Amino acid sequence: MIRRSSLLEGLRGSMDDEALERRRARADWPVRKFRLGEEPVDDFSAYTVEERLAMTWQMTRDAWASAGLPMPVYSRNEMPIRVIRKTSAGDVEEQGH
Repeated sequence: MIRRSSLLEGLRGSMDDEALERRRARADWPVRKFRLGEEPVDDFSAYTVEERLAMTWQMTRDAWASAGLPMPVYSRNEMPIRVIRKTSAGDVEEQGH
């Protein structure tokens, strides 16, 4: 059996120090395993809208950080969005960047 520490050290040649440090930090993250369809339901009803938005912002920052990428910076009019509207005739009208 290969020890985790020796496995991580073996990866040193292919990873920079920052990436290796991120990998070490993730090694202690809690993991839960469930059979497909038996996952517990996350209940966020106890949180306010403001708290849920704050959680979303934190998860967004964490996702970009764990990917090792900088947060994108752009003005509101440059945001990558798609707007889909139904017209009064029932047709679908689409706009986006």
